[in-house]
Amino acid sequence: MFLLSKDIIQPIVKLSVDEPSPNWQDLLSNNNRFIFLEENRKISSYIHLRDLPVSYRENVGLQLEQLNPYAKPVTELSTLSESLPFSAIFQVLGKDISLVKNESGSIAGYVLREDLLIELFKQEDMNFLKVLIASIPMGIFIVDNRGVIVNYNESALKMTRFAPEQVLNQSASDIFDPHHLNHVFLTGETVLNQIQVSNESGLLVDYSPIINDGKNVEGLIIIVQDLPMVEQMAMELESVKNLNKDLNAILSSIYDEILVVNARGELLRFSENAIPEFWGVDLSELLGKNIMELEKQGLFMPSVTRLVLEKKKKVSVVQETPGGKKVLAVGNPILGEDGEIERVIVASRDITEATRLRDELREMKKISARYKEELDQIRMREKLQRQLIYCSQKMEDIVAQIHKVAKFSSTVLIQGESGVGKEVIAHAIHQLGVRKDKPFLKVNCGAIPETLLESELFGYVKGAFTGADPGGKEGYFKQADQGVLFLDEIAELPLRLQVKLLRVLQEREVTPVGSTQSISVDVQIIAATNTNLREMVADGAFREDLFYRLNVIPIHVPPLRERHEDIPLIAHHFLKQLNERHHSNYHLTPDALNLLEAYTWPGNIRELQNIVERLVVTADDELIDANVVGQVLKLNEPMKKVKPIITNIMPLHEAFEAVEEQLISQAMNLYKTTTRAAAALGISQSSVSRKYQKILHRKREKEGIGTH
Repeated sequence: MFLLSKDIIQPIVKLSVDEPSPNWQDLLSNNNRFIFLEENRKISSYIHLRDLPVSYRENVGLQLEQLNPYAKPVTELSTLSESLPFSAIFQVLGKDISLVKNESGSIAGYVLREDLLIELFKQEDMNFLKVLIASIPMGIFIVDNRGVIVNYNESALKMTRFAPEQVLNQSASDIFDPHHLNHVFLTGETVLNQIQVSNESGLLVDYSPIINDGKNVEGLIIIVQDLPMVEQMAMELESVKNLNKDLNAILSSIYDEILVVNARGELLRFSENAIPEFWGVDLSELLGKNIMELEKQGLFMPSVTRLVLEKKKKVSVVQETPGGKKVLAVGNPILGEDGEIERVIVASRDITEATRLRDELREMKKISARYKEELDQIRMREKLQRQLIYCSQKMEDIVAQIHKVAKFSSTVLIQGESGVGKEVIAHAIHQLGVRKDKPFLKVNCGAIPETLLESELFGYVKGAFTGADPGGKEGYFKQADQGVLFLDEIAELPLRLQVKLLRVLQEREVTPVGSTQSISVDVQIIAATNTNLREMVADGAFREDLFYRLNVIPIHVPPLRERHEDIPLIAHHFLKQLNERHHSNYHLTPDALNLLEAYTWPGNIRELQNIVERLVVTADDELIDANVVGQVLKLNEPMKKVKPIITNIMPLHEAFEAVEEQLISQAMNLYKTTTRAAAALGISQSSVSRKYQKILHRKREKEGIGTH
């Protein structure tokens, strides 16, 4: 049993972390070698003052948190009793100090390793010391204050390859470097990691002083290790260094900022790619500090470290600073063997710019979508303009109405004379509407026999009638489901089928011929007619209820004679088509266009198309003038009745109209064109054109020629 001397037990110098005294910096003086940190009235860690930078001992403004990186847990230390067996002494040889407990179990102090060894020298029985030294795997030589080797272990002899008589009571300088021996004796400093070759053996040598009362060097302990063992350790150390280099290289190449935080929230280390503008300070200044405190200071919100420690799982948050900086932080907990968090790895990325770009991209997508919609409208308008050739205000109003109607799926009734372009308008409503990607089907109600019209419209089932398709047939309503069905010449629909059409409009379902089961359909109906349906309703030829079902959105297309300013445009359009088809280059002179504009066009656009084609076919020259147009239209034939010369009294306005009609007719017969006739009469060309058109209209009425 070995009894520790009271003289070698050092008192505990405690520093409370919870409530540090105002002058706690004074404890960092050189008089104290070890400082013990106390948390919750329990010693948790200790600091060897030699590990602290000298500036810390002189800095009165030192923060307590700055000591944390240098603190070591007391759990690493051995704990001895004041009275202990010799075997327990082995516990202190690998540590600078060991804690000592008294009989009550409380910590009485600590003992230094060198003090314990000196105490062993004072023992009368040196056998224990020999046993102690012999049990150590490293080579140990003990040198007294004369520089003589007084003890050793077997490992030392094996590593140096000396016999006992070559070592015991021999001068240490005969084997080891005298310079290092003298340095240790004179200064009391330890000399480590010295390579020496002795007896063809490579050794790594440490020289440690044995100091009495903290002043006098009583001797030396020389520890030797053979180089093969050292080489293996060096290789392991080199491997660790290489891994550390690889890790640093990986961290430096990662775009994110990487932080390593301990379980108390204290910053241990960080990667090179820090975000200084986020922290506001150099991260090196935050080492050892609790970064969760920065959240309380309002530096950023929220703390991902705090959330990880609270939830004990991976957490991702977007942190925002008062200055508007946004950072995506991902915290990963690192658990120990006991399942508790030992470290928190925080990867952060500045997403301020990415967020701005995302918002800009979202806004650009909205703008692009709007531009695309506007472009689609322009393209559709251009397509519509290629189909609807016009410049008159009446047609402009109709096109504006088409754009409004196309946004809905309401039933439309298009009325107008034959050849005014009712089908083109129906196509325009479909192309501009929400059903543009769905079917557009046309049914001419006057072109299909009544016996077949019902089956064509509503379809039929297997065996519905003799000669029916064995598999049945879908009607136009079913085929046009989700799309548009254009019912042309709706006035020709028989009364019997008008009832079924009314049911489709009311119930949105059809019943095939030969079936009793209805089928739901979603079809937009566009009907067209050149007949006055109101008069047909009054005559009982058309159902009144169906008329009102069809007349939801009425569109009246004016005849060509009511929009004569459209005639030149339409004529040019048809002429261009013919030129492209026949690879020709025909043109209409201004006089020819004036003559076309003056014509009443009872057949409307269809008649104009035919006339233009006839002009191209019959013209002898590619330049088509008024003479050619006049011959085709036969406008140069003399009127059957000529107004007589006025010889009696009549109302002045009647006389004026009669003279005006004679003069304009004679001028047109003579000069063929409205431009030349206007010049001869001394009035504008538009006046001649308008008045001559009225004259021709009255002429045809009197000759019995219909305007429709």
